[in-house]
Amino acid sequence: MENQFDLIIVGGGLVGNCLALALKDSGLKIAVIEAASRQQQQQSGAGDRALALAAGTVMLLRQLGAWDGVADQATPIRQIHVSDRGHFGKTRLSAAEQGVEALGYVITARAIEQHVADLVAQTPVSCFYQTRLAGLISAEQEIFVNLKQDHGDSLNLSARLVVGADGGQSSVRSLLDIAQQITDYGQTALVTTVQSTLPHHNTAYERFTAFGPLALLPLSGKQSAVVWTRSHEQAQSLMAGGEADFLAELQACFGYRLGALSLTAPRRAFPLSLIRAQRMTAERVVMIGNAVHQLHPVAGQGFNLSIRDVAELAELLVAQHDAAADIGDSELLQRYARQRADDHNKTIGFTNSVVQIFSNQNLALAALRNTGLTLLDHVPPAKQLLAKHAMGLARRLPGLGRQEDA
Repeated sequence: MENQFDLIIVGGGLVGNCLALALKDSGLKIAVIEAASRQQQQQSGAGDRALALAAGTVMLLRQLGAWDGVADQATPIRQIHVSDRGHFGKTRLSAAEQGVEALGYVITARAIEQHVADLVAQTPVSCFYQTRLAGLISAEQEIFVNLKQDHGDSLNLSARLVVGADGGQSSVRSLLDIAQQITDYGQTALVTTVQSTLPHHNTAYERFTAFGPLALLPLSGKQSAVVWTRSHEQAQSLMAGGEADFLAELQACFGYRLGALSLTAPRRAFPLSLIRAQRMTAERVVMIGNAVHQLHPVAGQGFNLSIRDVAELAELLVAQHDAAADIGDSELLQRYARQRADDHNKTIGFTNSVVQIFSNQNLALAALRNTGLTLLDHVPPAKQLLAKHAMGLARRLPGLGRQEDA
């Protein structure tokens, strides 16, 4: 039957499409289900957000064949400057010191999302756009998926495995009644783009303040992407006020290291929480990306963690299929969950600790963290370890699908 697949990926965004691309040469029959149309995806305001791609993530995207087509739209990060507003502590990381071309890259989400979707469209993968997940029923040998299409038709598919890659509002997770652990940070991220009168010299700035972190990530020319964390009340006031008031407060918070700043994009606001699904798997179902974890943007680890989910799962599925074994086997899915748990726990723990330590006005804690930043800047082994974490190279990177085909 045409409606029988080996793998159904629910979610045709960046994470779901990266998994489809990783498995395009695996021999698996794959379907991707996406609620939006391609046009809606391309016009979404979320596409304006800047993604900070670690060097390890770029390595994985190269394996996918997904990097060369967007490399010219990405800005390399050659320095990272970390400081604490009003205090002496600072740490600086350099690509040159690490012997690499860049510590990472900054790219708009829209650029890479569209490119990866275009690549998937050139593969044998079946893509169902404007199609929503309505039901899941697991059986011993397969899982049945009920879909509702925007024009009103109902569609029934079956597969060996369903992957939930459908983001923070995951329909897969909801249908399976998988609960989430939610930590409300009491903060909102303000996101925009600014032009500076002085060049950024490919430097990413992470400036910690008493109200939350402020990041400026280098873009083309003298532009920088802004991710500014404030309390909900402060963010609401800054969004309600005019651009001049917003810029004055931003300038006071960041300083004049890049000269005067001016807005070049609309301001957007996103409430921040740490959200984790209580489990990653169910019978013939596994979840990846934001369907499982949503992080604070302070360390820019969201998509970097998700692409490692993709790589780990792709590696396991290729090996299972090559062994003529069941890709929906419960032991395989549990192995995936165990293998990902350590990375999830460490990355989320690190991000959460940074938020707690640096969004705090306690004077004793401020003195301790500034001493730590200063020492870190002068202890080469510790600095090198921090750089490896920033580049996403502090742990083994799994292969994406068949590496010889990449």
